[in-house]
Amino acid sequence: MNQSLKPYQNWFYAAAIYNAVWGAFVSLFPAQLFKWIGMTPPVPLAIFQAVGMMVGVYAIGYYLLARDPKRYCGLVWVGLAGKVLGPIGFVWAASRGELPWSFGWVNVTNDLIWLPAFCMFAWKFARKPLD
Repeated sequence: MNQSLKPYQNWFYAAAIYNAVWGAFVSLFPAQLFKWIGMTPPVPLAIFQAVGMMVGVYAIGYYLLARDPKRYCGLVWVGLAGKVLGPIGFVWAASRGELPWSFGWVNVTNDLIWLPAFCMFAWKFARKPLD
């Protein structure tokens, strides 16, 4: 294994675990996050459970990317799309009063803390095939 990939693999394994846990939690207890931030849960609540399932599915991609970054390097672009578009969508909704700004903590933990590692990996390794 290329040692320069090891730090990224650790990040991707951590992202896989985080997404699996977050996705399962939100799918099983969809109202809890809203209680913590003092927001009325959406109706029907199944909409947010679907978000949890989608986040959980990302865990599979991150696991594959961590396990074999050479083979699955293209998956980083899928992750980056979510990590960039999620915060943009949040700022749009919050600025229009559709979401409270406190909901932004979801973007911090789901997107922003992972963004540097994903960007650096994409820039260094996923722009061209790995040798």
